[in-house]
Amino acid sequence: MEEAVAACGLCPHHCKLADGQTGLCAARTNVGGTIVCTNGGKLVSIALDPIEKKPLYHFHPGSVILSVGSYGCNLTCPFCQNYEISRAQAGELRAEDVPPARLAALATDARQRYGSIGVAFTYNEPLVSYEYVIDCARLLHEKNFAVVLVTNGQICDAPLQNLLPHVDAMNIDLKGFTQTFYDWIGGNLETTKNTIAHAVRVGVHVEVTTLVIPGRNDDEKEMDVEARWLASISSEIPLHLSRYFPRYRCDIPMTPMETLRQLEHIAKTYLKHVHLGNV
Repeated sequence: MEEAVAACGLCPHHCKLADGQTGLCAARTNVGGTIVCTNGGKLVSIALDPIEKKPLYHFHPGSVILSVGSYGCNLTCPFCQNYEISRAQAGELRAEDVPPARLAALATDARQRYGSIGVAFTYNEPLVSYEYVIDCARLLHEKNFAVVLVTNGQICDAPLQNLLPHVDAMNIDLKGFTQTFYDWIGGNLETTKNTIAHAVRVGVHVEVTTLVIPGRNDDEKEMDVEARWLASISSEIPLHLSRYFPRYRCDIPMTPMETLRQLEHIAKTYLKHVHLGNV
């Protein structure tokens, strides 16, 4: 009897999985020929954060939001800031089972006690929990909560279009602006660009973050092209240029402040809102 091989259609990896096999993201598994989100609702981090920590500086500034995350990611960045959870496999971390109805109840409690505006799916890559995120988002919108995603934007067009009506704001990591950089981290530049462009077009509040890494994505010409491209969509898109520090498997020295300031100057030629982070 042949094994039920199935291809995951969520992201550009299109993992082809035998029955029982889990994809690169550690969160999506072939169960009897069907791709199932196996980390859905298994939350390893729950916290109340300032919205600016996402970072979202132009979406309900000064507010707080309930932030939740699971394990898994569909990129393999060697400089990952949250590698303890993003690179974890099922069962390696203590997780709390939080189905959509319970998450909505937690959001309600956070609103009543702290004035929380909604829920941010963050910490690990929320898109690998696609079905769970949509189920939660629908329920949260019914209760007038904001739904926020902090994401790498690595999602194919069809699932993206299905998701966006249920999302209010996104901070999208534009890791670099060359496919060479995305080859280094195991991703696809055009996919993230499509996510940014489409989200803005349909009215989602979008802010973009680029972690500036010396020798990898700190070229001034590259930043000029990136900022011009963002401005071609909207000059109102906020761009966060974040300072890199050695982390995980990456020992490149930290980003010099003068590099950040120069790239900020270039980006401000095209964009109205440019912010420096991790400084």
